[in-house]
Amino acid sequence: MSLVGFLHPLTTPSFLSSGSSLLRPKRPFLSQAPCLKFSCRGSMTATVGSFGFQSLTETFTVDVSRAEGRPLNVPLVAPFTIASSRLDVVKNVAIRVELSNGSVGWGESPILPFVTAEDQASALEKAMDVCSFIKRSKPKALKLLLEEIVEIVPGHAFASVRAGVEMALIDAVANSIRVPLWRLFGGVSKSITTDITIPILPPLEAAKLAEKYFHQDANEGYTAAEAIEVLKVLHEMGLSPILFEQPVHRDNWDGLREVSQVARDIYGVSVAADESCRGLFDVQRIIHGKLADVINIKLAKVGVLGALEIIEIARKAGLDLMIGGMVETRLAMGFAGHLAAGLGCFKFIDLDTPLLLSEDPVIGGYEVSGAVYVFNNARGQGGFLNWNCNE
Repeated sequence: MSLVGFLHPLTTPSFLSSGSSLLRPKRPFLSQAPCLKFSCRGSMTATVGSFGFQSLTETFTVDVSRAEGRPLNVPLVAPFTIASSRLDVVKNVAIRVELSNGSVGWGESPILPFVTAEDQASALEKAMDVCSFIKRSKPKALKLLLEEIVEIVPGHAFASVRAGVEMALIDAVANSIRVPLWRLFGGVSKSITTDITIPILPPLEAAKLAEKYFHQDANEGYTAAEAIEVLKVLHEMGLSPILFEQPVHRDNWDGLREVSQVARDIYGVSVAADESCRGLFDVQRIIHGKLADVINIKLAKVGVLGALEIIEIARKAGLDLMIGGMVETRLAMGFAGHLAAGLGCFKFIDLDTPLLLSEDPVIGGYEVSGAVYVFNNARGQGGFLNWNCNE
């Protein structure tokens, strides 16, 4: 077990003050306060066991009787700020799907400005369109229905909406067969340990929590030259990130390759692609160009089916995997956590944002003990909303 910290370059604590202005990206929109994260966890790289999800999608016939999306607004303990956006309140979309057999499933479409392509209003409108479609659909295999949803909301534009509907349908089916999602996705483990976000603190307090092991998430904040200089300065100070996440702009492929090569070959630091990984094409480009060492999977970026496809391809290519999320309640985080626990193939887990909310609207679901999430044997993901109170 090792203490691991997540540090955004814009809140460099005093132990990192080398006098170099390159520890802080220069563009004006990057002047907002970020957050620091740490974790205490071991590696989670077990081999996937029996994977029953694929066969279930081919054999289970889905007949949707009700489907609806509603706003899911939850206040935060404090504003959530990264390099590209700031949230004062979570404004996501909740999805509820009910099958003709009475089984209910829940999903969530997270909205993070400048990261997801949609805002809450457009996401809600698109979610209602998809819900209307699946209600009109004739009974068919889950696989066929999921594929039709991908055709209606393809690509990155409404990936968060697609993910929310996929979650709800899969959760409803898992409820039907009385199987918890973590078992459905492989059953490797029934728990995960997530990184934890530390609120903005005075530099010395942040330094004590981060100690000397940290993961630096630049959120696209550097140029390639700046990112390389940061690694050099940290090395001279005796500091070495376990991971350098998205050091350059999402479309700066040459810069990503350059930073990854220097980080890996000179400093022994892995580089993760987050914003640069928005679909299968991006992953293939990263693999073929050797642009990064780690792929950050977020369901809101690629959907559930897209995530499973990317996971398979990335693992075959020998890349390490990370799973993260936007600012989400325990509905979306619960689904992602079940996926991570069931597959057991994620080296880095960053699913802590429900801990940033001042209220928890989810009833039931996984149990939280500090940074550890435990998934019980409740069918599906085990969590739901009080729909009447969510109007």
